[in-house]
Amino acid sequence: MTATDKDKLSARALIVWGAGVLCYTLAVTGRTSFGVASVDAIDRFHINAAQLAVFTALQLAVYAFAQIPVGLLVDRFGPRKLMVAGAFVMAVGQVTLAFTTSYPVAIFARMLIGAGDATAFLSVMRLIPAWIPLRHAPLLGQLTGAVGQFGQFLSAVPFLSLLHATSWQTGFVSLGAVGALLALAAGVLVKDSPEPEAEAEAARGNATESEKTTTAAKPAERLGVKKVLANVLTNRVCWHGFFIHWTGLGALVVFTLLWGLPIMTLGLGLPADQAGLALSLGTLASVAVGPIVGLLSARFYNRRMQIVMIFSITGWLGWLWFFTSAPTGVLWAACLMNIIMGFTGPVANLGFDSVREKVDRRFVATGTGLANMGGWVAGMIGAQAVGVLLNLRAPDGNYGWSDFGVAWIAVATVWACGFCGMWLTRDRNVRRYA
Repeated sequence: MTATDKDKLSARALIVWGAGVLCYTLAVTGRTSFGVASVDAIDRFHINAAQLAVFTALQLAVYAFAQIPVGLLVDRFGPRKLMVAGAFVMAVGQVTLAFTTSYPVAIFARMLIGAGDATAFLSVMRLIPAWIPLRHAPLLGQLTGAVGQFGQFLSAVPFLSLLHATSWQTGFVSLGAVGALLALAAGVLVKDSPEPEAEAEAARGNATESEKTTTAAKPAERLGVKKVLANVLTNRVCWHGFFIHWTGLGALVVFTLLWGLPIMTLGLGLPADQAGLALSLGTLASVAVGPIVGLLSARFYNRRMQIVMIFSITGWLGWLWFFTSAPTGVLWAACLMNIIMGFTGPVANLGFDSVREKVDRRFVATGTGLANMGGWVAGMIGAQAVGVLLNLRAPDGNYGWSDFGVAWIAVATVWACGFCGMWLTRDRNVRRYA
């Protein structure tokens, strides 16, 4: 295989990647669907803010803590099988949620959705080093996240419209049916890797210069679970990716998965359709800036942490303005804040680039799983903390704009912890080569 052949992005590779991204997009739709239905859920299940937050906290807990086990399974059995199984599990969760009026059963259904969702992103990220040439991988990695976030638009606009035009049952059954269909499509279109020879060549091409000899010498060696976990859990690159993801995504998770719609409707006083429009603008901003972040990652690979810091601090300056100076009852303030979030969110994926480039290919999915836990752990903690503070501020359930502003201090505190972790796990020698 010539160097030109190795750098060529084939049509078959794009089809496999595209099918994987389609499954990931639907996973994002299922993940964020409860956020746009949160106000309806309060009435359906007769619950308060703290109880509402349990839905998202437990869903994210399952999603986050499934990352390493799912990564181990992806590394061992391949992304195709995990992607198909995960899509079916999500479909079962959506249909269960559609028909139940029991709060505990509904929580169990969201936990199923979290478990199925956990397989989608890791599976796609495992397909990229197998199918995509190294020089295209950062861009395709960012496009995976950016295109996948279109699922948030699907939940904020068509799903929300369907929910209000028909019923709770129709909306969630529809999500389950589409999920089952996409599981079948992934089973047909996705292949774990090209021919074995090409896979071995890709593995050698993906390794860093210092790793090429080792990886090439033993391309098919399987590591035991204990050895994989020991390598991943003691790897500074994986933990740095974890805290990059925490810092870049935590606040966005809290907003889009649960508290965004209540903040904009109950706090700002906007109608639900206008709040859905604002959420969709954030998604479009994320899709637009994702490829740019991918190019920055490829060009300034030794400055990824600094890129995260610049984007993240900019986002929090936006939050400061939003809760202290934004006028209530106007659409443009909500739209502007969602666009700012959309612009800053994609930097969370920069940690995956370092894991893909610097971690042994034999446990790259497990390492990516650890990195991918960061933002979701932060979101889980932040979402529950906001619910608790809202209940303390307004135990009668009449949540106002100032109540949401005070509650958001919890999210800022969680973000600051991630920022410190990102700084402490940085490579102190990298600036020497930048």
